Amino acid sequence: MAANPKVTFIGAGSTVFMKNIIGDVLQREALSGAHIALMDINAERLADSEIVASKMISTLGVAATLTTHLDQREALAGADFVVTAFQVGGYEPCTVTDFEVPKKFGLRQTIADTLGIGGIMRGLRTVPHLWSVCEDMSAVCPDAVLMQYVNPMAINIWAISQKYPNIKVVGLCHSVQGTAKELANDLGIPYEKIRYKAAGINHMAFYLNFEEQMEDGSYRDLYPDLAAAYASGKAPKPGWNPRCLNKVRYEMMGRLGYFVTESSEHFAEYVPWFIKRDRPDLIERFSIPLDEYPVRCIENIETWKAQAEEYRNANTIEVKPSHEYASQIMNSVWTGQESVIYGNVPNHGLISSLPEGCAVEVPCLVDRNGVQPTQVGALPPQLTAIMRSNINVQELTVSALINENVDNIYHAAMMDPHTGAELDLEQIWAMVDDMRDAHGEWLPEWARGGRRAQGA
Repeated sequence: MAANPKVTFIGAGSTVFMKNIIGDVLQREALSGAHIALMDINAERLADSEIVASKMISTLGVAATLTTHLDQREALAGADFVVTAFQVGGYEPCTVTDFEVPKKFGLRQTIADTLGIGGIMRGLRTVPHLWSVCEDMSAVCPDAVLMQYVNPMAINIWAISQKYPNIKVVGLCHSVQGTAKELANDLGIPYEKIRYKAAGINHMAFYLNFEEQMEDGSYRDLYPDLAAAYASGKAPKPGWNPRCLNKVRYEMMGRLGYFVTESSEHFAEYVPWFIKRDRPDLIERFSIPLDEYPVRCIENIETWKAQAEEYRNANTIEVKPSHEYASQIMNSVWTGQESVIYGNVPNHGLISSLPEGCAVEVPCLVDRNGVQPTQVGALPPQLTAIMRSNINVQELTVSALINENVDNIYHAAMMDPHTGAELDLEQIWAMVDDMRDAHGEWLPEWARGGRRAQGA
């Protein structure tokens, strides 16, 4: 075992996210001497990230070393830990396409990165590159732990585990811990007093229990308090995003009995009940921010322009801990210090009511043995049912990728709950045709343009 780990970041041109993850790594004593290898295909953005990472190392006064790479396999050689965080096709043209083409058919979306036609297309253009990372890892760092942050998370993890089962991969998201803090804030309870257990699929995991520790050490169920706060109008409190007041998730808690871990703007497009073109009253009632992701992209681009100039001119860069799991995993694997995270992993008997092999999000123990998911058992039937409606879309998208089966792209769109609630079969077929045409070379060759007749 080397004295210090090598951490490779694929997609390091995502400078803000790189700053969070690498900043966390550098603040952990056991990792502070790490070799940080930053890789991106965009030389200009990679240079920006090099500046930020170098100044973080200098600011913290740690012994870490830094290299930058345009070649993926070179960056991965000898890595102990690998982080993936990239967006194939970027905001322009691909995210714009994911929103604008469906709009022509009357299909509106909020985020479009996980499910629906946007999530399907993102999966088709993303998975092949993730497979290339796994191929290179197999050759030059087969024992490394892959921490996968790219969406669509469930589709990506399922596809990786199908084609590269020997890669030690865990999919990471901040929705579980982030929402727990949000609910604690809604109730006015210190987060440190909250205990919870969540399970499900990424962006559709639910808190199976949500409790407050009392002074005598016992725990009190907080679900009645959440229901009462929503009924009285005292929750949800305005969050970080003023365009979305988080009403969808509270409404779903009242219907299902459990609170979902991903945001209302995300969840609204995973189900058929909230976004309807002939019901603007629903959009207003539940504060659903249509076209939210493009708005965020534009805001982030403008913010980064100013921030990048500030970083270039700064002598030091402030480094604060984030709430991401990556450095926690690295620290536990490297030192043996146990920790618990929520990870997305293949379902091999972990959630018995969901299909074998699909990607599930469950509590995981982490130590020198790596990421070890815990068995949850069967979920309440109503939660299982709503997850299966999403898993159908994920499974068909993964099947399209594994088998290079164009028909399964159309089948995935057919089975999507929101798409099926808004469009008929001919509209769905035509929309997928147009999406394949519009994305063109961003898709794998077998999935590119061409009209698909019914039954062809």
